[in-house]
Amino acid sequence: MNHQSLPLVDISLIIIYLLGMIAVGYHFSKKNQNTEQFTKASGSIPGWAIGASIYATFLSSNTFLGVPGKAYSGNWNAFVFSLSMPLAAWVASKYFIPFYRGTGEISAYTNLEKRFGAWARTYAVICFLLTQLARMGSIFFGIALSLQALTGYSMETIMWVMGICIIVYTVLGGIEAVIWTEVAQAFIKTFGALLILFLIVKDMPEGSKQVIEIGNLKNKFSLGSMNWDFTSSTFWVVLFYGFLINLNNFGMDQNYIQRYHTTTSETEARKSLWMCVWMYIPASLLFFIIGSSLYAYYEVHPELLNQLKLEVVKAKFPNLSSSELIAQAAQLKVEDYGDKVMPHFMVHKIPVGLMGLIISALLSAAMSTISSGMNASATVFSIDIYQRYFVKDISDKSSLRILHTSTVIFGFLGLASGMAMIGVKSILDIWWQLSGLFAAGMLGLFLLGLFSKKATNQAAIIATLIGLVVICWVTFSDILPAEYDGLKSHLHKNMSIVLGTVTLFISGVIVTKLMAKNDS
Repeated sequence: MNHQSLPLVDISLIIIYLLGMIAVGYHFSKKNQNTEQFTKASGSIPGWAIGASIYATFLSSNTFLGVPGKAYSGNWNAFVFSLSMPLAAWVASKYFIPFYRGTGEISAYTNLEKRFGAWARTYAVICFLLTQLARMGSIFFGIALSLQALTGYSMETIMWVMGICIIVYTVLGGIEAVIWTEVAQAFIKTFGALLILFLIVKDMPEGSKQVIEIGNLKNKFSLGSMNWDFTSSTFWVVLFYGFLINLNNFGMDQNYIQRYHTTTSETEARKSLWMCVWMYIPASLLFFIIGSSLYAYYEVHPELLNQLKLEVVKAKFPNLSSSELIAQAAQLKVEDYGDKVMPHFMVHKIPVGLMGLIISALLSAAMSTISSGMNASATVFSIDIYQRYFVKDISDKSSLRILHTSTVIFGFLGLASGMAMIGVKSILDIWWQLSGLFAAGMLGLFLLGLFSKKATNQAAIIATLIGLVVICWVTFSDILPAEYDGLKSHLHKNMSIVLGTVTLFISGVIVTKLMAKNDS
C-alpha cells in the first residue's frame, strides 16, 4: 500500500507510548523479586483493574482489525460471539472462580493431574501453549499488516520492534506490569476506536443517517441466518461456538485463571469477570459499527475503493502493467481486501497529530493480549512442565529465573508464529479455526472432571481420544480425496469445538457408566 512518512509529532507520540509501557515494567521490577509477585502480584490487585485488564486481553488487534474487516466484508454475524459472553460468564462465576480460588493453584491445569493423571495435565498444557502461540501469532501478524500500511516499514521490522518492547516490560514487571499496562491500554484502544468512527462519520455527506441507510440496503446489520443449519456460519453456529470458546477462556485459559488469583477476594474476582463482559460487548459492537461505516464510506467514495483494490493487487503482483493491474483489481472479491480497508482509511484520511494516537491505540490492542500470553505461557511452562518433569524442588530464585527465560522464549515463538501467518486472508477466521481446534479437547476434559465425579482415568482417556477424532474430522475432513466424499464433514469449521467438547463429555459419562456396570 502507498504510505507517507509519519510526521515528527506522530512518531513522538508513538515513542512516548512505547517508553511509557517500558517505564511501567521498570517501576514494578523493583518489587518483583519472587515468583508469588511475578505470577500473582501477591493477590493485591483491585477487582476493577483486573476487569479492565481482562477486557484489554479480550479486545486484541484481532478485534481492532479483524472485526471491522468482517463487518465490511459481510455483516454482524460474528457479533453473536460477544452476545454469548454473559452465559459463559455466569457459568464461570458460579462454578469456575470458586473452584480455582478454592484450590489455590496458580496453574489452571494442576488439578487435571489430581483428577485424571499426568497425561491429562500435559495434554491440556500442550493445547493451551499451542492456543497461545496461535493467538500471539495472529495478533503480531494483524498489527504488522496495519502498521506496514501506515508507516511503510516491513511487517518483520514492526513485529521485531513491538515484540522486544513487550518482552522487556513483561519480564521486568511480571503480572502486575501486565495488568496495569493493560488498564492504560484498555482506555487508549477504546478512545482510538471512537476517534476512528468519528472521523468516518464526519466525512459522510449525510452523516450517520447515510451509514444506516446503506447498511440496511446491503443487509450489513444482519446477525446471520436463524435457520437450524450447522453447515454455514448461522446465528446458532456462532452462538454455540462463542459460548464454548468463552467458557474455555473463563474456565481453562491461564490468562484468566491467573487473574482470579491476583484479586483480594472471590467476590472481587467475580466482579472483574462481569466488568470485562459489560465492557467488551459494547466495545465489540463499536468495531462492527466501524466496519459497516467503512463500507458505507467506500460506497460513497468509489475512487478510494478503486485505489485500495489497485494497491492490494500491486502488493501481490508488483510487476504487472497498469492495464493488468486494473483487470486484476476488477476480479477481487470483498474478502480479498476486507481486512485492509481500515488501514487504508487511516493512511489516507487521518490528520497529522491524530495518527500517532491511532497507532498507539492499535499497538495497545496488540500488546495487551501478547503480554498476557507471554506471562501465562511462562507460568504454565514453569509449573506444569519444568517443575513437574525436570526439577521438583526448586528454589524461589531459580524459579523466577525460569519464569524470566521462558517469558523471553515464548515471546520469540509468538513472533515466529506471526511471521508464519504472513499472507493469510482473514485474521479473525484463522484465529477462530485454530482456537477451536486446540481448545475443544481441553474444555471437554475439564468439564468431565468437574461435573462427572465418577469419571475414571481410563474413561477420560477413551473419551479424549473419541473427542480428538471428532475434532479432527470436522476440521480436516475437507482435505480427503474426492473418492472419500461420503466421509467428509459438511459442518462449519467453528463447530469443531462444539461437537468436540460435547462428544468428549458425553463419551466420558457413557464410558464411566459402562465400566461401572461391567465391574458390578
